[in-house]
Amino acid sequence: MKKSIWIALISVALVLSASTFFGYRKWSVRSGTARDEALALMPSDASAILFVNFSELRRTLFITQLYAWAPKPQADADYAQFVKDSGFDYERDLDRMAIAVVKHGQDSSLFAILDGKLDRQKISAYALKDGSSARVGGHETFSVPISGNSRKVSFAFLTNDRIAVTNDSDLTALLGAKSRPGDVSEWRARFERLTGSPVFAVFRQDAAVGTALAAQAPGGLRSPQLSTLLDQLQWITLAGKPESNLLRVVAEGECTAEASARQLVDVVNGVVILAEGGLNDPKVRKQLDPAMRDAYLALLKSADVSKIDRGETKSVRLVFEITPGFLEAAGKAPSVIPDSTPNKRLPEKVTTPRKGHT
Repeated sequence: MKKSIWIALISVALVLSASTFFGYRKWSVRSGTARDEALALMPSDASAILFVNFSELRRTLFITQLYAWAPKPQADADYAQFVKDSGFDYERDLDRMAIAVVKHGQDSSLFAILDGKLDRQKISAYALKDGSSARVGGHETFSVPISGNSRKVSFAFLTNDRIAVTNDSDLTALLGAKSRPGDVSEWRARFERLTGSPVFAVFRQDAAVGTALAAQAPGGLRSPQLSTLLDQLQWITLAGKPESNLLRVVAEGECTAEASARQLVDVVNGVVILAEGGLNDPKVRKQLDPAMRDAYLALLKSADVSKIDRGETKSVRLVFEITPGFLEAAGKAPSVIPDSTPNKRLPEKVTTPRKGHT
């Protein structure tokens, strides 16, 4: 992510924080961890919510290796000046981040809660250089223009180490919106399942996510049948948890139909088998770098698909492992895994859930 985008995000977060804190929490969370409190401030009508615990991730071996491997971004003069003036460097000072995507017809806005080491006086002074402030709900809110854009970001301090940010045009309406009890309980249930994951995203289905994923997927992982089944899911969650030098990724989709869940398990297993077969094709062996091929095969062989019955909903879970070797290989060249065409029958694969999957 470009550091100029981070500046805009941080500015938005600051604006929201000032106006968000009205002496109550939207989801009636009176006590709990900083993670729980940040998630409780997310709007319940969001279509997606992302959470990242940077302070926890920084202590893991996988992230340390990832930072060492990843190409270092070029120095950004604007961001360097921002760090100097505000005293805030997201790589060093950002501890937790929760972001909600809220749709408004064809448009969408972002609402973020940022926790970290914040110099309130410096950040406020920085915002007032090009922005403005106003008293909203008894707190000072800041509005900062986005460079090269007519929109503005708004932020406010909820506490000295927490700010709320948005690029929505009506901050007051966003903060004052009442949450529906049913929506709150549905989001909370999924957050609780992901308690052990320092990074996760939760999507509530209201659009054709399967079609969107199909357009972005590598050739060998593209399947119209899979896209159709993904569009039937009501909820999708993605979670990552570093384990030693690996990142264990868990993707889960929920639907109400038993038949759809069973079919999705079969299709995902079939796509994995086709992708493995493509990598073992003699022509692909000649074209693909051996280290890259081994990295892709290791990812596919780590994949485990299972079905979970939660009563009213049926979930399909895909677990796989990302290694530093895979990240390095993926960064060198695009995937050349052959397409799983609509006319090709997806093979069946019988799997036994691994121990330790929850």
